[in-house]
Amino acid sequence: MISLKKYLDSTPTGHQTHRAPDAKEMLPVAVAAYRSALREMGTCSVDACPALGQELKQSLGELEEKLSIDLNRETLEATEKDVQERLQDWGRRTARHYREKTGEVKELLIVMAHTAESVGERDQRCAGQLSEVTTRLERIASLEDLTEIRASIEKSAAELKTSVDRMAAEGKEAMERLRVEVSHYQAKLEEAEEIASRDALTGLRNRLWVESQIERRVGAGASFCVAIVDIDGFKKVNDDHGHVVGDELLQLFAGELQSASRAIDLIGRWGGDEFILVLDGGLPEATRQIDRLSAWVCGSYKIQGRFGTLKLAVHASIGLAQHLPGETMKDLLARADAAMYLRKAASRAQEPGSQR
Repeated sequence: MISLKKYLDSTPTGHQTHRAPDAKEMLPVAVAAYRSALREMGTCSVDACPALGQELKQSLGELEEKLSIDLNRETLEATEKDVQERLQDWGRRTARHYREKTGEVKELLIVMAHTAESVGERDQRCAGQLSEVTTRLERIASLEDLTEIRASIEKSAAELKTSVDRMAAEGKEAMERLRVEVSHYQAKLEEAEEIASRDALTGLRNRLWVESQIERRVGAGASFCVAIVDIDGFKKVNDDHGHVVGDELLQLFAGELQSASRAIDLIGRWGGDEFILVLDGGLPEATRQIDRLSAWVCGSYKIQGRFGTLKLAVHASIGLAQHLPGETMKDLLARADAAMYLRKAASRAQEPGSQR
């Protein structure tokens, strides 16, 4: 996205004659380009997801209109923040929308399979009934006083039975082909759903999938807790050793999270160096689990760096919150996030040389 604040910052005011002389001329051009980009994003969102795109288009249009009325640094900063938040929210809701549509297609295929199977069973029953008719006809044809008719009836019965047998065989073969095809497509859908629900770097569940599980529990009124885990000082790892080392640390840390968690716990990568856990049950049990997990994942990690093996001391801050009756997912996550930052602040206060 075009940065407009630098043009405002470089616009000469009063005695600042050393600024670029064409800054004022560039600002309207940059604003026009920014507004055009917002309009195009709105149009593209409608093409990408007609069900939700119109809402984003209207929202971005309102922001674009503000820029044409009131242009100053505060407006630009607020617009930039609003655009980021609305795009992120729209992206999550769009991904969730298509995931739900994929689930509907999957359910439809399963219904089709069950329906086809039911029809096939009906055909098999009809074939069995017709076979019984031919059997009765054959018995009638065996009567001695119907010798002149018997040959004709036997021939008809044989032909009818052959047709019925062929219909049953063909129906069974068609049903088997349909079952195989539906099973194939169902497996493909399940594979796609599995891939879409995973974080590419760590292999943990991604944020959208975890959110869907939280929303499901909120809707069901279930008792559960959410924990947000943040690696302390992770930015310094990237700054000192590079992003390759940082990525490997995230992978190792994710593996330790999985090892320390129970089979019933849901674990996901929340973003960056943050992870999230969904723990079914009440707060006391979740607190004990988080204490065990914290002791397990914090400690020394060995990573192969550019100049040899690195030994990194890793600590994490964990914020835990229990879902309250009537509470939204957003409010629950905000409480867990706030608890995590309180733990992080307390940890920093205990560091040597920190001011109290």
